[in-house]
Amino acid sequence: MDELQLTRTRIVEGVWEGVLTGSPKAPEIAVSHLGQSIDGATVGQDPSHPGQFLVRVPVPVELLSEGTQTFVITDAATEARLASFTVVMGQPLDDDIRAEMALLRAELDMLKRAFRRHCVETM
Repeated sequence: MDELQLTRTRIVEGVWEGVLTGSPKAPEIAVSHLGQSIDGATVGQDPSHPGQFLVRVPVPVELLSEGTQTFVITDAATEARLASFTVVMGQPLDDDIRAEMALLRAELDMLKRAFRRHCVETM
Protein backbone atom coordinates (compact mmCIF):
# COMPACT_ATOMS: atom_id res chain seq x y z
CA MET A 1 0.00 0.00 0.00
CA ASP A 2 1.20 3.51 -0.83
CA GLU A 3 1.45 6.18 1.81
CA LEU A 4 -1.92 7.72 2.60
CA GLN A 5 -2.29 11.37 1.67
CA LEU A 6 -5.21 13.53 2.79
CA THR A 7 -5.67 16.85 1.02
CA ARG A 8 -8.07 19.47 2.31
CA THR A 9 -10.63 20.67 -0.20
CA ARG A 10 -12.93 22.94 1.82
CA ILE A 11 -14.97 23.56 4.95
CA VAL A 12 -18.66 24.07 4.23
CA GLU A 13 -21.68 24.15 6.54
CA GLY A 14 -19.59 23.03 9.50
CA VAL A 15 -18.06 20.04 7.72
CA TRP A 16 -14.36 19.74 6.89
CA GLU A 17 -13.88 17.95 3.53
CA GLY A 18 -10.83 16.40 1.92
CA VAL A 19 -9.63 13.84 -0.62
CA LEU A 20 -7.73 10.76 0.53
CA THR A 21 -5.40 8.85 -1.81
CA GLY A 22 -2.86 6.07 -1.45
CA SER A 23 -5.10 3.11 -0.53
CA PRO A 24 -6.98 0.56 -2.67
CA LYS A 25 -9.82 0.47 -0.13
CA ALA A 26 -11.32 3.02 2.23
CA PRO A 27 -9.17 3.16 5.37
CA GLU A 28 -10.59 3.96 8.78
CA ILE A 29 -9.70 7.36 10.11
CA ALA A 30 -9.82 8.83 13.58
CA VAL A 31 -10.39 12.47 14.51
CA SER A 32 -9.39 14.04 17.80
CA HIS A 33 -9.58 17.40 19.54
CA LEU A 34 -7.41 18.03 22.60
CA GLY A 35 -6.73 14.30 22.79
CA GLN A 36 -10.42 13.37 22.83
CA SER A 37 -11.93 11.24 20.05
CA ILE A 38 -14.51 12.92 17.80
CA ASP A 39 -17.25 10.82 16.17
CA GLY A 40 -19.00 11.31 12.85
CA ALA A 41 -16.16 11.30 10.32
CA THR A 42 -16.87 9.39 7.10
CA VAL A 43 -14.71 8.01 4.28
CA GLY A 44 -16.42 7.12 1.01
CA GLN A 45 -15.37 6.22 -2.52
CA ASP A 46 -15.22 9.20 -4.88
CA PRO A 47 -17.53 8.07 -7.72
CA SER A 48 -15.86 10.36 -10.26
CA HIS A 49 -12.26 9.37 -9.38
CA PRO A 50 -11.48 5.68 -8.78
CA GLY A 51 -8.83 5.22 -6.10
CA GLN A 52 -9.79 8.42 -4.30
CA PHE A 53 -11.92 8.70 -1.20
CA LEU A 54 -13.97 11.62 0.04
CA VAL A 55 -13.44 12.39 3.72
CA ARG A 56 -16.02 14.39 5.68
CA VAL A 57 -15.49 15.50 9.27
CA PRO A 58 -18.40 17.32 10.92
CA VAL A 59 -17.16 19.91 13.40
CA PRO A 60 -19.10 19.45 16.67
CA VAL A 61 -20.70 22.76 17.59
CA GLU A 62 -20.13 22.09 21.30
CA LEU A 63 -16.37 22.25 20.68
CA LEU A 64 -16.49 25.68 19.09
CA SER A 65 -15.58 28.42 21.54
CA GLU A 66 -13.50 31.55 21.82
CA GLY A 67 -9.97 31.01 20.59
CA THR A 68 -8.27 28.43 18.42
CA GLN A 69 -9.51 24.84 18.19
CA THR A 70 -7.34 22.28 16.38
CA PHE A 71 -8.61 18.93 15.08
CA VAL A 72 -6.22 16.13 14.09
CA ILE A 73 -7.10 13.42 11.55
CA THR A 74 -5.15 10.16 11.75
CA ASP A 75 -5.11 6.73 10.13
CA ALA A 76 -6.93 4.59 12.72
CA ALA A 77 -4.79 1.52 11.94
CA THR A 78 -1.33 3.11 12.18
CA GLU A 79 -2.13 6.29 14.11
CA ALA A 80 -0.16 8.22 11.48
CA ARG A 81 -1.19 11.87 11.23
CA LEU A 82 -2.91 12.53 7.90
CA ALA A 83 -4.05 16.13 8.33
CA SER A 84 -5.20 18.72 10.80
CA PHE A 85 -7.39 21.78 10.66
CA THR A 86 -7.92 24.75 12.90
CA VAL A 87 -11.03 26.77 13.63
CA VAL A 88 -10.55 30.28 15.04
CA MET A 89 -13.48 32.03 16.69
CA GLY A 90 -14.09 35.15 18.68
CA GLN A 91 -11.92 38.22 18.78
CA PRO A 92 -10.04 38.67 15.49
CA LEU A 93 -6.43 37.61 15.87
CA ASP A 94 -5.07 40.26 13.49
CA ASP A 95 -4.48 42.69 16.35
CA ASP A 96 -2.85 39.97 18.45
CA ILE A 97 -0.54 38.92 15.63
CA ARG A 98 0.38 42.52 14.83
CA ALA A 99 1.12 43.21 18.50
CA GLU A 100 3.29 40.08 18.72
CA MET A 101 5.18 41.07 15.56
CA ALA A 102 5.75 44.59 16.91
CA LEU A 103 7.04 43.14 20.18
CA LEU A 104 9.36 40.75 18.33
CA ARG A 105 10.69 43.60 16.18
CA ALA A 106 11.33 45.74 19.24
CA GLU A 107 13.16 42.90 20.97
CA LEU A 108 15.20 42.20 17.84
CA ASP A 109 16.18 45.89 17.59
CA MET A 110 17.21 45.84 21.26
CA LEU A 111 19.33 42.72 20.69
CA LYS A 112 20.96 44.26 17.60
CA ARG A 113 21.89 47.41 19.55
CA ALA A 114 23.28 45.33 22.41
CA PHE A 115 25.26 43.14 20.03
CA ARG A 116 26.70 46.15 18.18
CA ARG A 117 27.64 47.79 21.50
CA HIS A 118 29.31 44.54 22.61
CA CYS A 119 31.29 44.35 19.33
CA VAL A 120 32.49 47.94 19.70
CA GLU A 121 33.49 47.45 23.34
CA THR A 122 35.44 44.25 22.70
CA MET A 123 37.46 45.53 19.77
